[in-house]
Amino acid sequence: MTRGKIVIALGGNAIQTGDATAKAQQEALEKTAEQLVKIIEKDIDIVIVHGNGPQVGNILLQQKVAESEKTPAMPLDTCGAMSQGMIGYWIENAIEKALKKHNINKEVVTVVTRVVVDEKDEAFNNPTKPIGPFYAEDEARKLMNETKAVFKEDAGRGWRRVVPSPIPVSIHEHRVINSLVEQGDIVIAVGGGGIPVINSEEGLIGIEAVIDKDFAAQKLAELVGADILVILTAVDFVYVNFNQPNQKKLEFVTADELEEYIKEQQFAAGSMLPKIEAAIHFVRGNGERKAIITSLEKVYEALEEKAGTIISR
Repeated sequence: MTRGKIVIALGGNAIQTGDATAKAQQEALEKTAEQLVKIIEKDIDIVIVHGNGPQVGNILLQQKVAESEKTPAMPLDTCGAMSQGMIGYWIENAIEKALKKHNINKEVVTVVTRVVVDEKDEAFNNPTKPIGPFYAEDEARKLMNETKAVFKEDAGRGWRRVVPSPIPVSIHEHRVINSLVEQGDIVIAVGGGGIPVINSEEGLIGIEAVIDKDFAAQKLAELVGADILVILTAVDFVYVNFNQPNQKKLEFVTADELEEYIKEQQFAAGSMLPKIEAAIHFVRGNGERKAIITSLEKVYEALEEKAGTIISR
């Protein structure tokens, strides 16, 4: 494994494994930090991006329950900022604990990150990004009537609220993030895909949306000049014909091959497809870049090209 700059996008299973208490999520992140410290030990510069779907959904619920004239509910972009600070704090503590255990002297910092989107993005006309907990259909329909929020069925697991998921145009704090990384700090940024903002004459304005964290990680990786984009998920490899008798794992694969698999509709739109698309965009931007999709448990081996799906141009 050579010295380089890596952006690592953590999946939701690295933070919340079922129990939504702060203690349970902090304990999950301590296990995550133990895997990441294997990379940090090699003196590799890393930026950590994380999801926030369950957490921001729970914050929204808490806002709604406590809402009154004295305590009005905060909008989605502000709730996203809350989740960035909360999860960033947890990750900082977890990584610092692992660094101390391994006698590594590095600073860890969270950058609350704004991500610029196009206000004319077609996603605003078709909300698709699920956030928050699952509901039975009757509960979801009742909430739709009461709140005017949009709920959709999510892969046979129940109904969830969906919000617009625009494509990131730029990462507003990318220069600050890059300067911190290049001085050797471990940076946590673009949490939950970042806080979606649009440009206006007065400055940046927050907007009700959730940006896909894999696309945001890809955009950040491009802007900071990362060599490798690592997208962590629940499986060790990307598969075609997933869960079928002819299932096949992909080990070394090109962007063109993945495009053909996309045409065959091999990847689920709500889970693996955005990871694949983000990886393709990243490697096509520069022939020297690589993208890796694997599990947290296999991330170190994948960086040595001994596990995971390795994607090149």
